[in-house]
Amino acid sequence: MRLCVIFNPAAQGEKARRFRRHLDDIAGQCVLKLTSAPGDARRLAAEAVREGHEGIVAAGGDGTLNEVLNGLGDVPGGFERACLGVLPLGTVNVFARELGIPARLDLAWKPICQGRERRIDLPCVRFGANREPRYFAQLAGAGLDARAVELVEWSHKKKIGPLAYVLAGLRALRGTPSEIHVGWAGNSLTGQLVLIGNGRFYGGPYRVFPEADMRDGRLEVCVFPRIGWLTVARCGLRLLLRGTLPPGVASAFRAESLELTSTSPTPIEADGELLGRLPASFSVQRSRLRVLVP
Repeated sequence: MRLCVIFNPAAQGEKARRFRRHLDDIAGQCVLKLTSAPGDARRLAAEAVREGHEGIVAAGGDGTLNEVLNGLGDVPGGFERACLGVLPLGTVNVFARELGIPARLDLAWKPICQGRERRIDLPCVRFGANREPRYFAQLAGAGLDARAVELVEWSHKKKIGPLAYVLAGLRALRGTPSEIHVGWAGNSLTGQLVLIGNGRFYGGPYRVFPEADMRDGRLEVCVFPRIGWLTVARCGLRLLLRGTLPPGVASAFRAESLELTSTSPTPIEADGELLGRLPASFSVQRSRLRVLVP
């Protein structure tokens, strides 16, 4: 399998430093493409597919992964022409955790070289004026969590890791929550926070969608009717102690597609990257994405 690894040479952190030390070891097994600005990983991934590489590896966090994923989607037939690989170098690495990809780089590189492939579902969101699809691998959200992504400070993220999102979430709670209307298959709900998952995990080891199956052709959805200090405290304590949400705190369902609207400006995020504002439509294509796994 012809491999291409996409990496940000300016990436900080111990994982990125360890990866640089491994570059000589993997140089003979792949083509390395280096990013220099936001959006480069997407452009380079599309370029790698057109060049005939059969495995495109995102060496970075969930943001880099999302760019590479969308780069595959930018090429006609890209998801059939190439597999997605992951070297988890980021702060949270939720998708790598979902697939059981080891945090140790040497162990994560091994299944990429072996070329073991699994097909999983491919979710996407359409929003904005042109309604072009934006693919995501693991999760998306509207409301408080997207506002936290909007507020998170890069310096905090590098110093304290996932806690930076917690601090940003507490800041987001000071604002007035949006009322989000959720519609699917003739049903509807209204809430102040909507989380959408393709896998079990959200924000790290937390099983917000414990029954999720990445190959069932459906998205997992949690709608929180109210989101405030008490709700966040209840959820945070339960997630820390048991890794799951408290019963009854949100309405949960599965859907092949859904629509989100709001009368106030409401941000949306996917794979931890801020995308834009509601309205938005979400859907999933069954077994469309090929991934390299242990």
